Amino acid sequence: MVTVFSEEAASVGEVALPGVFSAPIRPDLVRFVHTNMAKNNRQPYAVSHGAGHQTSAQSWGTGRAVSRIPRVQGGGTQRSGQAAFGNMCRGGRMFAPTRVWRKWNRKINLNQRRYAVASALAASAVPPLVMARGHKIDEVPEMPLVVGGGFEAIAKTSKAVEALSTLGCEADVTKCKESKKLRAGKGKMRNRRYTMRRGPLIVHTAEDSGIKLAARNLPGVELVHVERLNLLQLAPGGHMGRFCVWTESAFNKLDSIFGNGTTAAELKKGYVLPKSQMTNADLARIINSDEVQSLVNPAKEGKMVKKVKKNPLKNIKEMEKLNPYVRIMRQVEQKQQEDRKAARAQTVARKRAGADAAKEFIAKAEVEGDLMW
Repeated sequence: MVTVFSEEAASVGEVALPGVFSAPIRPDLVRFVHTNMAKNNRQPYAVSHGAGHQTSAQSWGTGRAVSRIPRVQGGGTQRSGQAAFGNMCRGGRMFAPTRVWRKWNRKINLNQRRYAVASALAASAVPPLVMARGHKIDEVPEMPLVVGGGFEAIAKTSKAVEALSTLGCEADVTKCKESKKLRAGKGKMRNRRYTMRRGPLIVHTAEDSGIKLAARNLPGVELVHVERLNLLQLAPGGHMGRFCVWTESAFNKLDSIFGNGTTAAELKKGYVLPKSQMTNADLARIINSDEVQSLVNPAKEGKMVKKVKKNPLKNIKEMEKLNPYVRIMRQVEQKQQEDRKAARAQTVARKRAGADAAKEFIAKAEVEGDLMW
């Protein structure tokens, strides 16, 4: 049940929560549909058809030590002889000039659009998502906020400001008013000079209600008929969690528009609200429940040994697995190495012995005086 408040923030009754607020929250789908819907408001644009080609230019051909790009004909000015037409040239055309027959619009599946709107509505009733989107709802008594009584009949802006302030929406409206800034960039020249945050979205039912005239000039405040709910307003920028202020009549009409979740909607032929794949999203609680744990196999004990691949060029055991003859080869090589080492030692010893004998002979001859230089 949801409390219905009057313009003075006094409780005047309760209404049942419509089934659309139990729809699955799908930020991926909302973002996808919002992106495609936003593309349908674009104005086709293109560069001029003759831009960059409005000059007489011909290539000089080869043999003049210049590139073959077309060059402006004539003389007497700096322009003559300059390169033309190419996208690398000054005053030339752009590469792949834009055309007005580009695919500007996007077709979106009807069921996808309805699913996205239902998800955005469900997210608007979750205070953390509304606060995460940047709305100031600390003073709002309840989410979703339903206002009854004569709220739709308010025809003066001052009365509307007073009612919103009483219902705790003043902080959000003030935030929007203070956020109005001059746009950075060339959008200032294109009828979008200022930027401003989004505030509350008032959902009503009456076509000629006074609230439409009373609240339309408030900064950041938008109004929408409950039968014309738009994803671009429910999830600006593709971000769910728009702060919505519902009139009691609009709130009660949601079940006839979207259905209550079990039966088809009255105003959308054959449409039934989507359901969550899991009624309980706490997967860890389901897995660890006694009902599930009593049926699963017990945990297997044992250490899984991870086989490490070793390099046979550096590991002799791995090499012997690949080539058993390598052991004999290594033994033969080691024996040959030892033989060479022993032979070298003998040769060095023999040479050193001969050198020592020669030194003794020379020393003896010098002593006896027989050596003549």
